[in-house]
Amino acid sequence: MNLSELLANEALRQEEFPVTRDKIFLAHAGVCPIPRRVASAIREYAEQSTRGDQETLLPAMQIEQTRQQAARLLHAQPGEIAMVGPTSVALSYIAGSLRWGPHDNILVYFDDYPANVYPWMALTDIGVQVRFLNARALGRIQPLDVLEQVDEHTRLVALASCHFISGFRPDIATIGHRLRQRGVLLCVDAIQTLGAFPTTVEHIDFLAADAHKWLLGPCAAGLLYIRQDMQRQLRPPVWGWNNIRCPDFVAQEALEFQPDARRFEAGSTNLLGLVGLRAALDLVLEIGPDNIAAELLRKRAWLVPALQAKGWTVLEANAAPLNQSGIISICRPDTDIAAVHERLTAARIITSLRTDRAHRRYLRLSPHFYNTDAELSRVLEFL
Repeated sequence: MNLSELLANEALRQEEFPVTRDKIFLAHAGVCPIPRRVASAIREYAEQSTRGDQETLLPAMQIEQTRQQAARLLHAQPGEIAMVGPTSVALSYIAGSLRWGPHDNILVYFDDYPANVYPWMALTDIGVQVRFLNARALGRIQPLDVLEQVDEHTRLVALASCHFISGFRPDIATIGHRLRQRGVLLCVDAIQTLGAFPTTVEHIDFLAADAHKWLLGPCAAGLLYIRQDMQRQLRPPVWGWNNIRCPDFVAQEALEFQPDARRFEAGSTNLLGLVGLRAALDLVLEIGPDNIAAELLRKRAWLVPALQAKGWTVLEANAAPLNQSGIISICRPDTDIAAVHERLTAARIITSLRTDRAHRRYLRLSPHFYNTDAELSRVLEFL
């Protein structure tokens, strides 16, 4: 199945994405509906699991194939991928695994999604200085903004690959390249781009992303990337039979972690979630990350001016193509945004309601590749 075929064949689209039968779903930056093939994979494995040992029924080979598909999507090596579930957990693992020095500081964007703020703020308890990044506007982080605020004691910078309200995508490649030249680590929360835009780890040290947004997978079935040459420098804050050597399930005298990213997989794998993740990864790779990104930018290119023509203010309407995303957040003076959101929901048009630190509310539209122009035109008419 390719993108052109999907958008031209309504029967196929409704079969692959059942949510389209009775809703216009434009909230993929929140929690996605899962496609038919993802649901089918989970259902079939769940049914198989009624007949025996769940782990035996899912061969280890299939788990490794999922790891390989995740690595392919990120342009990483399979040994750099851990299956740890929620983004919050993965980022907390990184924060708790690094050996922090007495003068270390980290740079964090305070107006990022809390999952990428709180794990780093908690490090103040052990003496790490947490600095908050100054941005020019909500989520608008430029390379110079980051580079001007690191110093000789900055150990790590934590950024999102896309801001969850403004939709601004920082130039992560340039930021990561320049930080590495200065010996500063970069950790990225990629949940708002993985599955929507090509997301590579060439200039990234750590990356986390759950599957339940643009990747179109189940909740708590996420990925953690750890650059290979950083793995042995980390001491995971979790210990179990799966990430520490225990031949024949016999505890050993020494705690010897797995030699690769599996050192963060302490216990039993979320097998139902992993089966769904594999199906979601296969779907995204089948359509193609480049094709998905091009389609999201095409939709954005005509949707933004159409919204402006109706009197809506669009956050980052004039962002450069490099910084654009599938997130389109809008507001309008003297408009009850919450009431608009409720009316849209009643009309079976699913969007997100978001609020910034100044208590301004935004209606967030986040269509995916399978949404049609006809659906978006209907939303425009409603607005």
